[in-house]
Amino acid sequence: MGYGTIASKGNINVTAADGKVTAYECTHTIIATGGRGRTLPNIPIDGKKIIGYREAMVLPTQPKSMIVVGSGAIGVEFAYFYNSIGTQVTIVEFMPRIVPVEDEDISKELEKSFKKQGIKIMTNASVEKVDTSGTGVKAMVKTADGEVTLEADILLSAVGVVSNTENIGLEALGVIIEKGKIVVDAYGQTNVAGVYAIGDVSPGQALAHVASKEAILCAENIAYMEKKSTHKPQPIDYGNVPGCTYCSPEIASVGMTEKAAREAGYELKIGKFPFVASGKAAAAGNTEGFVKVIYDAKYGEWLGTHMIGMNVTDMIAEAVLGRTLETTYKEVLNSIHPHPTLSEAVKEATAMAYGEATDI
Repeated sequence: MGYGTIASKGNINVTAADGKVTAYECTHTIIATGGRGRTLPNIPIDGKKIIGYREAMVLPTQPKSMIVVGSGAIGVEFAYFYNSIGTQVTIVEFMPRIVPVEDEDISKELEKSFKKQGIKIMTNASVEKVDTSGTGVKAMVKTADGEVTLEADILLSAVGVVSNTENIGLEALGVIIEKGKIVVDAYGQTNVAGVYAIGDVSPGQALAHVASKEAILCAENIAYMEKKSTHKPQPIDYGNVPGCTYCSPEIASVGMTEKAAREAGYELKIGKFPFVASGKAAAAGNTEGFVKVIYDAKYGEWLGTHMIGMNVTDMIAEAVLGRTLETTYKEVLNSIHPHPTLSEAVKEATAMAYGEATDI
């Protein structure tokens, strides 16, 4: 246990809590210092009335009301959680829609569901100033219709993640950092031979499963270069990384959104299968949401999949594997999906895209 810094290439100093410094020598160094919640100058986190995601997980008492600034995965997950236990929640999002990185249809469905659950949503809005002098928090919010003041017990800042690249000795080595991320090659190696970076400090998506895969890839490639293994690992396809948001309804997606695919010049075949038509969803008593699939009209390439509903984070792997294998719509339609299941919605959505639906 201790705080590690790179003294020079291949030399790491670790300072323990009592101040004792232990020096280590190594051939390879992997930087995996992760990330932390991004802070905005006008929303200074004090850990009490203005909190980040870490404090949100360990609040000593339940707040009666909460303002959530930001509606990415962290923001909507905490908004759902606190609302579900009785906290009055208001989401403030700078962009025109919540979960803005997701497909637009997903955003619309989640907003509809959240409003039904009692969560208040303000889009195209920004917090300009925060006052914590009273018993709670007052946030001045700029909207298209003017400024409004929101009051709550606590404000949660959930405006993204920033990499932990400071104070670890990167400057002395000359490691290149661009836009807050350590620049690496396909195997995680920086511009300095023998120095690597994985996880939230590197340019890939800031997701736990991405960091884990990068760690394995990096270690396997080091073993290969050292001739301790004959296995040369395959680089990660960052265009085929699944994203999962654990609110309710859940969100899962992989590949291109409809907007991105159109902007890339594809002609599309799009199918959407609602869970209200799913026997398994009806039996489970939860028919919210849908599966949306996007195919290239010319070759049938599986460009993207977007899901919202019960247990969809357990379903997205089919689309990830299918895209890895360069599957087309034909293989999806010809693969028998068990009935009744939620997973058959993937096949049904594909059938909708090609005018072959029989179960809706």
